[in-house]
Amino acid sequence: MSANRAPNRPIVAPRFHHTTFTTLHLDEMVEWYSKVAGLTPVYHGESAAWLTNDEANHRIAFLSPPGLKLPVDKPHTIGLHHTAFEYADFELWINNYVRLRNSGILPFLTLDHGMTMSLYYADPEGNGVEIQVDTFGDWSTSKEWMSASLEFASDQLGAYFDPEKLVAAHEAGLTFAEIHERTRAGEYVPEVIPSDILLPEIY
Repeated sequence: MSANRAPNRPIVAPRFHHTTFTTLHLDEMVEWYSKVAGLTPVYHGESAAWLTNDEANHRIAFLSPPGLKLPVDKPHTIGLHHTAFEYADFELWINNYVRLRNSGILPFLTLDHGMTMSLYYADPEGNGVEIQVDTFGDWSTSKEWMSASLEFASDQLGAYFDPEKLVAAHEAGLTFAEIHERTRAGEYVPEVIPSDILLPEIY
């Protein structure tokens, strides 16, 4: 009888719960994540804060102990690129873009990955934050598309888009499916296409 080659992993996998950042700008980070992703503090102290936007006790935590140093060339170093938050439908997603735009908060990167349409922002410390909407509206379907699609296998980045063109298309009455299809076809390309997906320079 051959040996069982199944990977050695938990029979019951733990769920992802939260991400924690160290920060030199605690209050500014709390305010930014509240505005961008609706996270509210469960506890906000002098040197730490724990925030959530659902039933969990916290989803993002910020620690501000003494002795922290500024990062050196953060966009070009290894580590966390971004965290992501997802809206249930396109209407909520595009309206959130407009709300943030009107507050002066703009994405540094915009991509239709095929399974999601994604807006990437930089928080006050230069960490990436993705606000996305699932183009299939169903995780099992989008997971299957990622796994089996030749389209995704050949291009994981997808199509760049100008969010203002999406806003105009939405206001003209196009459906989410039509906007997604036209984005993938290259109809909403921005005037300037980023040369890479690196985080912007903050420090």
